[in-house]
Amino acid sequence: MKILRIFSPCLMVVLVLICGCTAPDTPFPDANSSPIDASIPRLIFTPSENFTLTVDSITPGATLPQEFTCAGSSQTPGLSWVNIPSGTKNFVLILDDPDAPSGTFTHWLIYNIPPDTRSIDPEQPDVKVLSDGAQIGINSAGSRGYYPPCPPVGKLHRYIFRLYAVDMVIAQPTADRASIDWALGGHTLGEAQVVTTFKR
Repeated sequence: MKILRIFSPCLMVVLVLICGCTAPDTPFPDANSSPIDASIPRLIFTPSENFTLTVDSITPGATLPQEFTCAGSSQTPGLSWVNIPSGTKNFVLILDDPDAPSGTFTHWLIYNIPPDTRSIDPEQPDVKVLSDGAQIGINSAGSRGYYPPCPPVGKLHRYIFRLYAVDMVIAQPTADRASIDWALGGHTLGEAQVVTTFKR
């Protein structure tokens, strides 16, 4: 009995080692390995320096003209783009204010912009479907269409126009920012953006 009490801890150690409770020999997958489940969508993002967005001839980093804000006529700006990524099936346009008091505020959302479209005219109406078939989504105020930038008085905010080239058509009759973000996952071929600022 004394012998068993003396060697019992040693036996326990031996049993643990025999049972294979050490780290597995299988290495962790690296970035080049195949996914375990190929059906799980992965974000495929190919930046393109040539994919370029222009917002009403505004120089990136410049002040957003008042006519596009609540301090002016609240009209939408004109946009154009060039050098789209290969395989683009539609475009998604998002205008965000990342400096809003309650978090990022989406001012404008257009999706399923046809792949042969290269511009959006200024002064777009707040309708469900534009003349070229593009669809207008729901902004962070809960309304359809363009919600003009209108930051609190005294603080400079950034307003970021982002155009995404997407490899599929988004099958949603009405979409908000959350559902568009979900749809973009694994289907974004490229992104072009223009950062502007505005202060009241």
